[in-house]
Amino acid sequence: MKYYLAPMEGITGYIYRNSYEKIFHNIDKYFTPFIPTNESKSLKTKELRDVLPENNKDMNIVPQIITNDSEGFVNLSRKLQRLGYSEVNLNLGCPVGTVVSKNRGSGFLAKREELDIFLDEIFKIDDMKISIKTRIGKNGQEEFYELIKIYNKYPIEELIIHPRTQKDFYGNKPNLEVFKDALSLSTNPVCYNGDIFTVDDYNKLTKAFPQVKTVMLGRGILANPGLINEIKNNTFIDKEVLKYFHDEILNRYIELFNEDKNAIFKMKELWRYMIYIFSNNKKYAEKIKKSQKLSDYKEAVSSLFMEQEIIEGAGLFNK
Repeated sequence: MKYYLAPMEGITGYIYRNSYEKIFHNIDKYFTPFIPTNESKSLKTKELRDVLPENNKDMNIVPQIITNDSEGFVNLSRKLQRLGYSEVNLNLGCPVGTVVSKNRGSGFLAKREELDIFLDEIFKIDDMKISIKTRIGKNGQEEFYELIKIYNKYPIEELIIHPRTQKDFYGNKPNLEVFKDALSLSTNPVCYNGDIFTVDDYNKLTKAFPQVKTVMLGRGILANPGLINEIKNNTFIDKEVLKYFHDEILNRYIELFNEDKNAIFKMKELWRYMIYIFSNNKKYAEKIKKSQKLSDYKEAVSSLFMEQEIIEGAGLFNK
């Protein structure tokens, strides 16, 4: 099995990726948070920093692009190619309203004729791999059966399927019936993505679909950075390793930003997920959320690690 880290806007940038790789070293492919196209000749500073080769050493990185403009996609792909990248990923999965309203991400799925024309244009690039991360439709699951006909026209490096619609957002459960059909209908390699929060989730998926050889994990790893080691080796993360991982990320953010409050803000985003593998976490989550000074933040985190335990088998939102 190959394991991919899903792109999570604002969280899985190069600082998180480097810290994760240093400590866990078990991801086969990292996908960057999406980069929107623009008319500029160069990438914006923040986006460039995230994909610079020197910030992504010894990792298999795939930049993700979000757009409905084929010319913009090609131009951005060429910029990334000049940085040394041989694969880019097209985001057709983001369900956020501000993205969808511009017919980008999973919003583009409702414009199937335009999407087909777009793909025809971008797949004229013949010296770069293009993978796609998709949902199964915008409003309903039946849309997928038309979408797969479009996808099958093109030499997609990998079709990463999150079997929810845009309308589902992250509610309901992944539609495994549609995913089952996707496996039989797709002429391109398929990767599964969605709701793998525990070893039990992973085992159920692989038992149902033994032909799946690649999975992408996002929120599950953010909540429990030791999840892949649990899956592969049945070894559970301990507090010492998790604290070391936390401190590595925090210290890198402190180095990056001029003000501590920016580093604290970034860590709070991560704690929205990671807090759930701790016992009796509510009051600590509140303390972390309210902390404004670095000293207060560190005190809240230290007390959590000292006073509570990691719950074996806990995943996102398990309490």
